[in-house]
Amino acid sequence: MSDRRRRKSLSILRPPLAPLTPIDGEPRTPPGILKKRRPTSLAQDQSPSSSPTAGQSVADVARASSKLDRLRGKNRQKSGRSSTLFGSLRSHDEDDDVVSSPSSLRSVNSVIPDVAAGMVMQHGPLPEVGPMFRKRVPYLVLTDSHLIRFKSQDRASEMFPTILGSPTQSRMRHSRLSSGSSLHDGQSSSDSHHSIPLLHIVAVYKLDDGEPFFSIEIAYFDPSSHHAATMTLQIHDPRDADTWLTAIRSTASKARMINSIPFSQHLIDYTARALEQQRDYDPNHFHMFMVVQRANKSGKRSSSDDLSKLTSKICILAIGAYMIHLVPLPKATRTPSSPSLGELGGELYGIVTLVSVNIPTFDDSFQLCVRPPFQPSIPLHLAALCVDEVAIWLRQTAEYLRPEWKEPPFTWDVPLTINDQLLPVRAEDEEHRAFDRTLTAYCAGYGVDTSNIVYTVDTACEDAPAFTLLDPGDVDRLKYSSLELLAIFRALRYNETFKTISFAGISLDNLHGLCDYHGWEHAPWTTRSGSPVDLEDQHKAPVLIQEIRALAVKSRRIRRMDFSLCLTKRPPSAEMPNSDCGICEALFPLCIKQLTNVDWIVLNDNLLSDNDIDHLYSAAIEKDCHFRAIEVGGCGLSDRSVQMILQALTEQSATLEAIDLSGNYARLEPLSLQEDLRKFPYMRQVNLSNIYRTSGQEPLLELNTLLGWKLFRLNLSRATLNTGTILALADYLKDPQSMTLRHLKLDQCGLTGGVVAGLLEAMTLSIPRPLHLYISENYLEREHDRLCKAISESRTPMSITMTMLEYREEKNFRLFVQAWANNTSTNYLNISKVSLPSVAGTETVSAMKGMFAKNYTLEYLDITGEESHLEESHFGPGLNKALMGLKHNQQLKMLCVEHQKLGMPGANTLASVLEANSSLRELYCSGNGFSLQAFTIIVCSLYHNKSLLHLPRMDEDRVKAVRKMDRDIDSTRVTGFRSLIKPTKAIMRRTVGLNPSPLDRRAFLAPDGEITTPKRQHSVKDRTILYGSMMDLWDQQIEIARGYLHRNWELAMGVHGEDRPVSENDRPGSNDATPVPSPTWQLGKGKGVAKSDDNEEMEKRQGNGKDVEEARMMAERLDLEG
Repeated sequence: MSDRRRRKSLSILRPPLAPLTPIDGEPRTPPGILKKRRPTSLAQDQSPSSSPTAGQSVADVARASSKLDRLRGKNRQKSGRSSTLFGSLRSHDEDDDVVSSPSSLRSVNSVIPDVAAGMVMQHGPLPEVGPMFRKRVPYLVLTDSHLIRFKSQDRASEMFPTILGSPTQSRMRHSRLSSGSSLHDGQSSSDSHHSIPLLHIVAVYKLDDGEPFFSIEIAYFDPSSHHAATMTLQIHDPRDADTWLTAIRSTASKARMINSIPFSQHLIDYTARALEQQRDYDPNHFHMFMVVQRANKSGKRSSSDDLSKLTSKICILAIGAYMIHLVPLPKATRTPSSPSLGELGGELYGIVTLVSVNIPTFDDSFQLCVRPPFQPSIPLHLAALCVDEVAIWLRQTAEYLRPEWKEPPFTWDVPLTINDQLLPVRAEDEEHRAFDRTLTAYCAGYGVDTSNIVYTVDTACEDAPAFTLLDPGDVDRLKYSSLELLAIFRALRYNETFKTISFAGISLDNLHGLCDYHGWEHAPWTTRSGSPVDLEDQHKAPVLIQEIRALAVKSRRIRRMDFSLCLTKRPPSAEMPNSDCGICEALFPLCIKQLTNVDWIVLNDNLLSDNDIDHLYSAAIEKDCHFRAIEVGGCGLSDRSVQMILQALTEQSATLEAIDLSGNYARLEPLSLQEDLRKFPYMRQVNLSNIYRTSGQEPLLELNTLLGWKLFRLNLSRATLNTGTILALADYLKDPQSMTLRHLKLDQCGLTGGVVAGLLEAMTLSIPRPLHLYISENYLEREHDRLCKAISESRTPMSITMTMLEYREEKNFRLFVQAWANNTSTNYLNISKVSLPSVAGTETVSAMKGMFAKNYTLEYLDITGEESHLEESHFGPGLNKALMGLKHNQQLKMLCVEHQKLGMPGANTLASVLEANSSLRELYCSGNGFSLQAFTIIVCSLYHNKSLLHLPRMDEDRVKAVRKMDRDIDSTRVTGFRSLIKPTKAIMRRTVGLNPSPLDRRAFLAPDGEITTPKRQHSVKDRTILYGSMMDLWDQQIEIARGYLHRNWELAMGVHGEDRPVSENDRPGSNDATPVPSPTWQLGKGKGVAKSDDNEEMEKRQGNGKDVEEARMMAERLDLEG
């Protein structure tokens, strides 16, 4: 470990307690010896506590050592004999070399007092079960420092004069003392007694082993030798068993409070390495305790011979950042070197999977119960003298990982004294109320990769902030797994940061209909305020229903939930007899009982069953639900279902703001529809796209209906708009009531250029209108002159999207571009996927260049092409010259020019534009077939550009470059000389292999008479070298670009104050803090681009890429080799 000091950051949870009175009630004086600390070494003493104690001075240690020597000398005169009965146990009388070692000067720790120096707290005979007449009966003595077993009472009285000798006649209850044989004893012993220091005791607890007497098990651990053992006391009388249990526990606890032993650094490092192996080590969240993993002996009676085979084991319970670890003790024969990672084992469980903590009051035992999702619970039978600290740190860590949870999702059955010691979790200023921390904890507990979960938080939308789950980070996966979805749902529970939760487009099929039959501790039984959620069969509900309900009732701020396109229709099966979506069953009963504040529910593109519609209808007719919107577009609704929903929603007329009926099977009758819609005076959003209507001359929406609303968004795309509807819409746009409209979608409505021009003229104001108009996939080439005139006269709104325009004549598109050159009202223009009869000609290119140079209003321009298997559209190589007009544009902020096949000339063009343009903030140019050299040219141009903040990684171009390299390797041939001799019959015979010679086996005649060699099959190693070289060089350019963009961001944020002048130290290859290209990537002084005249052709920029040239030469050498 590089920094051992950080791993010592273990703290005492509570302040030290006042001195306690002895168990027998009599005042006790401390023993007349001084206490000594053990040295910090491999054999350092430890205690089950999680916290090191402060040491004493070296002088105190020396005085204590001298007095201990005198006491031990007296004890040797009494015992006199060597250890023979417990040969595996080492006496503390033989530890003088360890106690007085020079290493004690480095670390001063508590030492174990001599056996004879202790004060007797309790004693009594423990006759073993055996022959009726025995000469000697074992005798047990408990002092304030040791638990000692003597062979007889006489031996006890020799060491402790306060104990009388054995009487001639005594009545003693039969007891039994045994030691676990599977663990190695490491305590002091001789032929007359066996002692256990109380500071070595790990736990004292009752043992239910099925025997006809009462058993007490004592587990102890010698930190100097890493030896552990257990001792079992089997007593017939329950009162004697309780007396001894209470006495040993209380005395050991007092001894530990007065003088505890810290963990050795070796054991701390050993445990930390075990946590590091599981990637769960954090020095700020690391606690370790010595515990006993109790053997489960209940329910089966065993003989005394089998008792030693059922012993418990001592291990280390470590609480990491997210997991609970049971780490086995290091081997006793281990050298001081660090253990290898392969040897570290143990068990680990997620803290978030904890379902119960049970601590009895009569002994040191406790039970933890963990349960991963969809699995039965796993009980952990443990025991520890420091059980209070274990429980407190478990609770504190669980609350730290879920700081927003008002109640723990596990049973907490502990003594009241532990609850009094709980401390409030320190509030940290973390983004989104520690959502990332909670999500990481659930991912670690459920064993899923956090990097696969991708989400975004929108703070500029309606009902913000909005949490939106995106597609998985792994491109090879289309869906999240059930455990990943559970981690996301439970991390969002109780979090009151977000007002909107959106799973739009995310498949929830892996949770649909899935039930957890092993427990229902995560079912929402109460709301956040504690009100009961009294729903039928709550515990039997599928997991998806339980999690959606938990989100709705545990947060008071969530107002909108979006489940668009989340579920796939499934046929009924044995596991899922009905095909309900489950979302309606989860939310609408809560709305009826007013247990949630969710009032905007989006169900678009999820097929709804009859049961789902019944749930929706039952909630919609309740006026107290106060719904703002219920969107059911694309839900497969019939005529009857739509009419039933509209009638029920009339009860929500005072609050309903949005309705979505798009994409359903129902055929709507305009007059009936308008009659229903007029009942909602506060309507703001209407979506009637892709609907079927009955034939007739009636408009889909009348003018009076539109004027009765203050619309924000109106969507009529892919709907049949007759003349009456268009006229009503034009009159509505002229009225001041339409000034609140921000989005008008009329895509694929069969509109002509003249109709669109009429709508543009209707919405004309003295200032540009803040409206986004969508008119894609319409027949705009019809009456095209009127449309171009409206655009040229700046009658357009501020934002227009008109994609997938098809022009049969190039001159019409040229007029369209010239109109936009004169436009001064639109700042956002999307004309992507424009289709021309051929590539753009010279006049069209000049018109586009003029638009780029002369339009000083556009800030966002999208001229993306289309590249697919079925259709392809791009402007051709002339676009490179047209883009040169951007050098004179100082207003454009975002340019999207993807899939236009720009290639190397386009890279040179963009590089020159970036050097001259100072307004561009975002550039999207992927999918243009850029090679590594082309990407390098663009990156090098960022050296002079101080305004660009976004540049794509060109991943799509990287993939195409690798594929091209693969094809080039397979198709490369080493060309020889062109034959000057006409092919003869002999040559033809050799060509087809009729009469081959050893030389002719390698010579073949090409169709043009060129002598070539056959293709060389490159090895996998050769290809790997080429691919690795390209990937490394591409990643290098990405890092260089990231450094330049970060520099520009600092300049934009004013971190460096004013813009720094360009100096020689800022050039590529300097020692500037910003990552820059190496000297082999120097850009030069701008000589690579010719001046941009109207009649001049652009010269190609030649990159100074030495590494790229070396990679190319390497490929050639591989082809020429052999």
